[in-house]
Parts: sequence; structure tokens; C-alpha cells
Amino acid sequence: MRIMHTADWHIGKRLNAFDLQDDQEAVFERLVKVAQDQQVDAIMIAGDLYDRALPNETAVTMVNGMLHRLNRELGYPLLVISGNHDSAVRLGTGREWYDATQLYLNTELAQAFTPVELGDVQFFLLPYFEPVAARLYFHDDSLTNINKAMHRVAAALEEKFDPAKKHVLIAHFFAAGSKHSESETLVNVGGLDAVSVDDLQAFDYVALGHLHNRKALNEPKVQYSGSLLKYSVSEVTQEKGVYILDTDTMNRQFVSLAPLHELQQLTGSFKEFSDPDHFSAAERDAYTAISLTDVEVIPNVMASLRQVFPRIIELKREQHVQLETATQTNVKLGPMPLLADFYQQVTGSDLTPEQETWAKAALAEASRSELGQE
Repeated sequence: MRIMHTADWHIGKRLNAFDLQDDQEAVFERLVKVAQDQQVDAIMIAGDLYDRALPNETAVTMVNGMLHRLNRELGYPLLVISGNHDSAVRLGTGREWYDATQLYLNTELAQAFTPVELGDVQFFLLPYFEPVAARLYFHDDSLTNINKAMHRVAAALEEKFDPAKKHVLIAHFFAAGSKHSESETLVNVGGLDAVSVDDLQAFDYVALGHLHNRKALNEPKVQYSGSLLKYSVSEVTQEKGVYILDTDTMNRQFVSLAPLHELQQLTGSFKEFSDPDHFSAAERDAYTAISLTDVEVIPNVMASLRQVFPRIIELKREQHVQLETATQTNVKLGPMPLLADFYQQVTGSDLTPEQETWAKAALAEASRSELGQE
């Protein structure tokens, strides 16, 4: 069989002030095309379908539509788990009816111990869980962190292995290095304790979600799919996409997915960034983090840059702004003259009549509030 491995959709996420709905819908359509072109037999989604436990109505509608498209319209069996961003209860609503269409959705630890069998493979769907869930399931108070709990969970899953089949684990956690000494503290990422990969060695393939970088771990049988889109500037150099697992050979192939809008990080002068001819249409349309090399004050810098890059998500300075002369302010001035003097020193220009009107209205409102005349 050929199985697609994806995770960390984070539907409903915003990138700073920007709504990513169009970007997420576009990359989903590219995922669908890859599934069709690669002739996959099923799709694994390893958690974090939503960006938050209480998604808005638009996000819920999107996820429902995506699952319906893949499962009901295109007929793909889906192997889905909840991640730490998902609400297990909300995502799992209606789960009892899903098996009829081969939409296998696990949101509770206890559900993981009943494997899903497709062809010659047993799939174990292990959703994100807190250590307390393992303590209650196993009646063992010693399972105080996810690393200890996962050791017990993995052993219980192995007891369910059919030796005539291959075994794939779908999970959502932070996988650490092979071993920890007692003197080392466990790594914690995104609120999740580290799980030793030693506990995963019995599986033929481990399809992980949680870390957005597909290259976060270099293990022969353990793989993060990474997120479908770049969700922060720290991911700017990462290539996003999905994996195709061939269960006959257990080899995996990465297939990249082009975003609707790229995310880029640029460094240069204000003059350079103010000239649209220096950049392609795709560059101007990208989500852009800008780092300015200028040291002088630039009036209305963000508004000016947005004329060229309407999707600016971050603006920084390589160096602190330097004023040509030390500023001196007459503290005996009234509020409006003081504001006008400060504005002229910082920007090198006078307040416009419109700005003066706004400032006077704001000062009047502040005075009324202070006197309790609201």
C-alpha cells in the first residue's frame, strides 16, 4: 500500500494579523492532488488539525469539509488522531459513526489499543495524551511524565501485534534522543516531555506530528511530516509537504507542497524596499519579515513599506535608531505644543492640520476621563 503521512494543519491559525484561510485551503487542494497523483490508498493525519482547542466556526467548517472531501468524496480511508492543540472531545464528536466510511479517529488513550487493519498493516492510532490518562488507564501512579507513560504504552501496544502484519504507529509528541542518563533533565518542547525513541523501535514506521520541521529527527523508522505551511519566521528555510510511505518496502518519499504565498525574511535599506521594481510579484505578495539596516528615523515607515509588501508580518532594525542631535524639550510647554515639539524632533516634520485635530480631540477626551466626566 501507499499511505500519505501529514500532520499539523493548524486550521484557524493566524500569522500575526493575517487570516490564513485562503492559504490553508490552497495547500489542502495541493495535498489532494498529490494524493491522486501518487495513487495513495489511505491518509494518516498525525494530530493538530486545529490550531486551538476552541476553534471558531469557520475553522470547524473547514476541517469538516476537508475530511468530507478526502473520505466521502474521494473515498480515502483516513487514520486520524488528536494533537495537543486539538480538543479531544470536540474533534471526537460523532466518532462512533465514522468507521462505516473508514474514517478512523482516535482522541482517547484507551482507543489506541485497538489497531486498525488495512491490507497487511496494523495501524495504531495514539492521540496526544497527558500522563494522568496513562495513570488512570494502567492504574499505575508511577507514570508521572509522558516519557514513563510512553514506555508502558508502547509495551502494551506491542502485545497487540499480529506477527503476520507490519506495524505503523501514528502519534503526536516530542521524540528525543535514544537514551537519557539519570543526571540529564528531559527536554520539554511546546509543553510536551520528551519520549525516547528506544520505545518506538518495535514499529516498522512511526508517523509523528507536533514538530513543524520534518527534519527535526534523524531516525530510520521515525518521521515527522512537518506542518503544511510555514507558521513562523523560524520556519522560513523549511520545505513543507507530505510523506508517501510504501508499506511493501517501508521506504518513504517526501513530496513538497508549494504555498499560495511564500514566507520570506529580507534585510536591507528602506530605500531598497521602497522600490517595487527591485522585487518580483511573488516576493511582493509574500508574508514578509523585514530587517532594516537604516539607523535614521523614518517617518511612517510601516505604512510606506506596506505599499510594496502588503503582507508584512515583522519589522525590525539591525541597529538602534540614532538621532542626529540630542533632543531638548521645554517641559513648561502645554500638552499640544509639547506634542508638536516632540513630533518635530522625532520625525523632522510638523504635525499636519488633521493630526492636530486628532490630537486635540484625544487630549480633550483624556481630560474629561480624568475629571470623571465620561
